[in-house]
Amino acid sequence: MPQDLSKLDAVSVVNAFKSGTVAPAAYAEALADRVAQHGNLNALQSFDADTVIRCAATAFDAAPDGILAGLPVVAKDNINTTSYPTTGGTGALRAHTTATDAGVVTRIMGAGGFIGAKANMHELAFGITSNNAVTGPVHNPVDPSMIAGGSSGGTAAAVAAGIFPVGLGTDTGGSCRIPAALCGVVGFRPTTGRYAGDGILPISHTRDTVGPIARTVRDIALMDGVLSGGTSDVDAVDLSQVTLGVPRQLFFADLEPAVAAALEAQLSVLAKAGARLVEVSFEPLWPHNEAFGFPVVLYEVMRDLPAYLAQHAPDISFEALVAGIGSPDVAGALASQMGADAMPQAAYDAAMNTHRPAMRKIYGQVFEDNHLNAIVFPTTPLTARPIGQDETVELNGAQVPTFPTYIRNTDLGSNLGAPGISLPCPATSRLPVGIEFDALPGQDRALLALALAAEKAMAQ
Repeated sequence: MPQDLSKLDAVSVVNAFKSGTVAPAAYAEALADRVAQHGNLNALQSFDADTVIRCAATAFDAAPDGILAGLPVVAKDNINTTSYPTTGGTGALRAHTTATDAGVVTRIMGAGGFIGAKANMHELAFGITSNNAVTGPVHNPVDPSMIAGGSSGGTAAAVAAGIFPVGLGTDTGGSCRIPAALCGVVGFRPTTGRYAGDGILPISHTRDTVGPIARTVRDIALMDGVLSGGTSDVDAVDLSQVTLGVPRQLFFADLEPAVAAALEAQLSVLAKAGARLVEVSFEPLWPHNEAFGFPVVLYEVMRDLPAYLAQHAPDISFEALVAGIGSPDVAGALASQMGADAMPQAAYDAAMNTHRPAMRKIYGQVFEDNHLNAIVFPTTPLTARPIGQDETVELNGAQVPTFPTYIRNTDLGSNLGAPGISLPCPATSRLPVGIEFDALPGQDRALLALALAAEKAMAQ
C-alpha cells in the first residue's frame, strides 16, 4: 500500500527526504493534490502547484543536510513573502507583494525550507473566527460548518487537514493557540521577542509574535529551533519532577461540559503520570490584565499599521486600507479609534508602566511560591461554533460575546509575553478540545520539554 504522505509530521518528512525514501518533488506533487482535495476549507489564500514542486526540489538540493531540507511550510497571510502576495486578508492589499521576506521566512529558507502557500485568516488578524468577508471564511476540517478559530485559522486548518505538515501563524491574544485548539492540532506562542518580528503586518508590537502550528510537539520544537536560531533538541522530562498550577478561578469557570470533562480527565492522566497538581489563584492580577490588553492593542495598532504601510506598501494609505475592510467587526474596531473615542495616551502609559509590571510580578510570585513549572488550563472555554456567529455564541444556554469568550484564557499569557502551548486534549466530544500549558517568560524550551511529556502521557 502506498504511504499516506499527509500523515507524516514535519520531522518525518525531513527524515524521509534525507534518507531518500521520499523525493521532495514527489511530496510536493502529493501536497498539491491535497490542496485540491481540501479546497472546500478555504484554508489557503495563495498557492501555485508548479512553484511548490519546483521549490521543493531546489530547496532540498541547495541544503540536503539542512534542518528543514526541502520542507514546505504554510505561512499566514500577514507574514511578508516575496514568493506570494501578503494581503492580511483585506481588500486594499489583495495585490500587495513585498520587496523583502519577513525575518522568520528568512530563517526557514536558511534552514533549507520554503514557504509553500499563504494561509487565509481573520481580516487584518483582528478576530478569532476567521470568518473573513473579503476572502471568505475558513472552514474547520473536523466539521466544515464550524469556525476554524483565528486569527490564524487558515494555517491551523491546513495543518489539521494534512495539507501541510507545519505552518506559521501569529498570536496577539491567542491567534495561534485558539485555532489549534478548535482544529485539534498544536499551537505555540513563544516568549514575546524570541522570534524575529520584522516584516509582519502588525496589530501591536508589544503583544504580537509569530508562532508555529503543527500536529506534534516535536514539530513545534523543530520549528522553534529554526525560528529562534537555537537548537531543535529537547531534553526529556519526567512528569514526576513537574509541578503544574491549576488556576480554577476564571480559567475553569463556565466551561462547555465537553471541555470540562476533557480537561478533568486529562488532569487525572497527568497526575497518574506523576505530575504534582497544585490549585493556584491569580486574583490580584485581573484588574491589571483588564487595564492592559485592549488599551495596548487599540493604541498601538493606530501607529504600527500605518508604519508598516509606509515601509512595505507606500502606495497604499491607511485611509485606503480602512476603506477596503470588508468584515464588520474589524471595520468597527478600527473606526472606533479614528475619532474622539480613540484610546488615550494616558491609558496606554498606565498599561505599560503600571499594569504590566504589576501583572508580571504577581504571575512570577505565584510560580515562585508554588514551585511551578507551568500552569495548565483549557485553551478555550468552548469548542468551535457555527460560521457566522461573529457577535455572540451559545455557551451553557446563554448568548455570550464571541471574541472575549474565546480569548478569555489565552489573553493573559499574551499580555505577559509568556510562552504558551495548546495541545489536543483527548476528548469524547465530536469537536476538538485544547489543553494549554503556560510558563514563565524565557522558559520556552523547558515548556516544550514538558509538552512532549504531557503529549506522550495523554496519548497512552
